[in-house]
Amino acid sequence: MTLTELRYIVTLAREKHFRKAAEKCFVSQPTLSVAIKKLEDELNIAIFERSRTEVRVTPLGERIIEQAIRVLEEAEIVKTIADEGRGEINSALKVGAIFTVGPYLFPHLIRHIKPIAPTMPLILEENYTEVLRNKLRHGELDAIIISPPFKEPETEMIDLYDEPFCILTPADHPLAEKEKITRKQLEKEQILLLGEGHCFRDQVLKACPTIQKETSETNLTPQGTSLETLRHMVASGLGLTIVPMSAVDHQIYDSDTLVYKPFAGKTPYRSVSIVWRKRFPRPKAIEALTQAIQSCSIDVIATKS
Repeated sequence: MTLTELRYIVTLAREKHFRKAAEKCFVSQPTLSVAIKKLEDELNIAIFERSRTEVRVTPLGERIIEQAIRVLEEAEIVKTIADEGRGEINSALKVGAIFTVGPYLFPHLIRHIKPIAPTMPLILEENYTEVLRNKLRHGELDAIIISPPFKEPETEMIDLYDEPFCILTPADHPLAEKEKITRKQLEKEQILLLGEGHCFRDQVLKACPTIQKETSETNLTPQGTSLETLRHMVASGLGLTIVPMSAVDHQIYDSDTLVYKPFAGKTPYRSVSIVWRKRFPRPKAIEALTQAIQSCSIDVIATKS
């Protein structure tokens, strides 16, 4: 039994496809298949059920996969101990963020982490919360930046900042003349939202439940794949949208095209947090990352102390 074989079975359990798992492990499919079969023969059990269309983990295989993940984490700790002479903040850190945070936080983060950890480059990724959760769980990411609620066993979480929402409207729209916009006024408008799977979509609908209109085959509200796509659709005159304040951008479109307006009454907001595995062996790296984020001079967010 080798660490390589354990890495193979963990990857196959995650991908549920031999070719995809082989690509993730940078080996050929036959190499991966032979290694996994060799491990199963050594243990005298079936870790996977195989068919022409799918790969499933057996009940006993689930327990083996869980233990394999722990073993691989312990192996990473051994590497970290061996590298202690170089320090915890002298090697790359793998950081993921949800789609509605990454593009707006990362530019500030890069500038602010340089003075704190100049020899710790960041490997950055944007994805959905559930994808980030799985990658954190399997060690593909060291820390993730998400918006609660979020629960995952054996992790730590620190709240970073709160961020208010605002309304984006075409400059020639009647509501653009208002100082503030009420939720009631939004009910009569076509509000463009992100597609299913984006937690920001759910947060907007929770904050403004009355904007969710019934749809039909002849009246389907267009959905955006990103906040930037929504911004462009609003600029074209398709409707209004709601964005976090960090996504306010006056560089792409001027005030003759788009206008940002605050909410009247209680302003909806979201929290942004950082999550990492409890057993992650580089706490100083997480501390440096957290400090850098909290020192970012994004004047539209309220950093938590």
